[in-house]
Amino acid sequence: MINFSGQTIEEKEIIDFLKRETLFKEICQKILHRRIIAQVAQEKNITVTPEEIQTEADSIRYGQRLEKASDTLNWLKEQMITSEDWEAGLRDRLLAKKLSEHLFAAEVDKYFAQHRADFEQFILYQIILPYEQLAWEVYYQLEEEEISFYEAAHLYDIDERRRLQCGYQGKVNHRSLKADIAPVVFGATIGEIVGPLSTEQGYHLFMIEAVIPPELTPKRREEILNQLFQDWLEGELNHLLYHTL
Repeated sequence: MINFSGQTIEEKEIIDFLKRETLFKEICQKILHRRIIAQVAQEKNITVTPEEIQTEADSIRYGQRLEKASDTLNWLKEQMITSEDWEAGLRDRLLAKKLSEHLFAAEVDKYFAQHRADFEQFILYQIILPYEQLAWEVYYQLEEEEISFYEAAHLYDIDERRRLQCGYQGKVNHRSLKADIAPVVFGATIGEIVGPLSTEQGYHLFMIEAVIPPELTPKRREEILNQLFQDWLEGELNHLLYHTL
């Protein structure tokens, strides 16, 4: 039984809620992931020291602006956890991070090289028009340089946000567009008008303003490392469940 601000909640109520919200499977998977991490870390003699936990806790306190010990205790009380619960959670996260680095840190460069095209980005502009005839009229105006792409987007795009931003769609990659459209758009040269291409949204005109070459930044390295680790976890979980059946 759990006491929440004077109200009692039975553990069965929590389980029933998770099931009704279709979150039960996800929670069970996370619990099994934690078991797998703990087991493999033990096999590989990977541990988390009290000093590492303290450093991580200090970092979180700084981010939460918990300057005093009493501030931290009040925050933990609001989260309905003890300091021991918090430290256990920090230990789990640090252990997962150390295990992922142990298993896959050396694989990041190779993965990046093999999937380099996936990390290429484009500064993309587009105009979506409601009718095919209008789309072709605008296309020919652009081809004849009677109007710029930015002006056309500001005048004709069906989306208010893009009109205000003169067609700016943002920094995108190959996976940002539908599979049948992406090769056509991203295969164009800079400044080339692509379209009209029809979708359920309307008739699209695209223009790539610039190409951003892929770069293995610290943030991207962390993203790749996390992806490799999550893929490995899913594989280990499937293997565990298969041999349990």
